[in-house]
Amino acid sequence: MIEADLHEIYGVDVGAPGILSGRSWRWLKARIYGLMSADSRISRVLNPPPEPKKHRKR
Repeated sequence: MIEADLHEIYGVDVGAPGILSGRSWRWLKARIYGLMSADSRISRVLNPPPEPKKHRKR
């Protein structure tokens, strides 16, 4: 999910040769944290919307 989100949100293709070797862990960490505040796959998995309350029958 993170790989797909990085490509969709930031245009970063982590599969491209050398793309991550020229970047620091800080750079990658900042983008992954940024995905948490975007409408991304990883954000939806880790922070799902609350489920609607079900009415109980009496």
